[in-house]
Amino acid sequence: MSTDAYVPVRTFVEQNSAGFLEDLKDWLRIPSISGDPDRVGDVRASAQWLAAKLRATGFPTVEIWETAGGAGLPAVFAEWPSGDPQAPTVAVYGHHDVQPVTPLELWETQPFDPSVRDGKLYARGASDDKGQIFFHVLGLRAHLAATGRTAPAVNLKLIVEGEEESGSPNFAQLLRERADRLACDVVVVSDTGMWDRDTPSTVTGMRGLIAAQIDLHGPSGDVHSGSFGGAISNPLTELVRLLAQLHDENRHIALPGFYDGIVALTDTERRLFAELPFDEAAWLRTAKSRAAVGEAGYTTLERVWARPTAEINGIWGGHTGPGQKTIVPSEAHAKLSFRLVAGQDPAQVRKALELWLAERIPSWLEYEVEFEGDGVRPCLTPLDHPALNSVTRALGRAFADDPDGEPRQILYTREGGSGPEADLQEVLGAPVLFLGVALPEDGWHAPNEKMDIAGLLRGAEAAAYLWEDLAGNK
Repeated sequence: MSTDAYVPVRTFVEQNSAGFLEDLKDWLRIPSISGDPDRVGDVRASAQWLAAKLRATGFPTVEIWETAGGAGLPAVFAEWPSGDPQAPTVAVYGHHDVQPVTPLELWETQPFDPSVRDGKLYARGASDDKGQIFFHVLGLRAHLAATGRTAPAVNLKLIVEGEEESGSPNFAQLLRERADRLACDVVVVSDTGMWDRDTPSTVTGMRGLIAAQIDLHGPSGDVHSGSFGGAISNPLTELVRLLAQLHDENRHIALPGFYDGIVALTDTERRLFAELPFDEAAWLRTAKSRAAVGEAGYTTLERVWARPTAEINGIWGGHTGPGQKTIVPSEAHAKLSFRLVAGQDPAQVRKALELWLAERIPSWLEYEVEFEGDGVRPCLTPLDHPALNSVTRALGRAFADDPDGEPRQILYTREGGSGPEADLQEVLGAPVLFLGVALPEDGWHAPNEKMDIAGLLRGAEAAAYLWEDLAGNK
């Protein structure tokens, strides 16, 4: 984008902010809770509202896509070709469904009656994710107004799903079925956040996930420990022994081949992580823990963003009620989950766990291991990817005090959680970039969810700059 368009973008965003906020409030009033069967109609109404607004904005193609499974929680697809045969194609991802609002008594104002206090917009979905997907509408309008274009500088597509807060159970299938319509060079995800208000940043990766349940069977029924204890195998004891071998003394994970192919942190990435103003004591309070403990040789941020994990999420069996019941229990159970990083494949981790169990569980015990689906792949965008450089330039310009002045430095973060981003990357075969402006204190999934209005407007501004930058960044 030429420098003479920077100020017009900011001016347009500021002059149109009031109407933008009123439209967003209107959308936020729709209680599109995908996890509540009684709100299926509201999720559909939310999709219809967005579709109508995108048509009014100028998108020549807007469609509501039904998903498999019969849940009735549709996605919205929109497309606006650039008209330039050399223009790259960009798909923007977000979601229009929201989390439940319980406990309702902890909300200071009604969750679906948007209110503004101290420069923040309070409502369920304000930050996650209606506000962050809707700033693209304002950003696109600013981009067109500032450049005088009648179509975006890129071939622009939007895919906004209605099941993300329910685990995106049908999204991967939708992507595969519609891959030809969603084909793109770059995916932009606006469902993440920044480090804090004073430290603008962009996410470069998310971890994957695979989860399993292990069931061990010993005696065909509970038996008296006085008559049989010490002479037969106790499945709970064997399970505890087994799980104690999951990590070594350095807290490395013991599954065979678990670390094979992992994309290692570079010195540059470790240096950039270290530049973030991380307060470990405050982080520990959020973690409700007394000490940071984990894999040897890595910092806390490196552990939660860029290293894989094996967690025991639950273990049970035998007598757990009041008083004594001196038995050798017949069964023992545990739930495990593995967070994965770039270079790991959930299917390979599954095989590694199956082999590890087969080698260690005694032959006189029966066992099963059941996995919760196929897992989620990790995703990572290299720091030197040219499209990522476009994102950082756009954000740096948007968060500058003067859009024509020196741009702000944009730092890099990752997210330790998992989402549909890996499906986007895998099915569409395109790098995933993150343009999110939410803040850690925005209260995603919690009562009194909010969004900083100034941040929303900076997000719109960044989107306006991004399309021109990507178009020039062949």
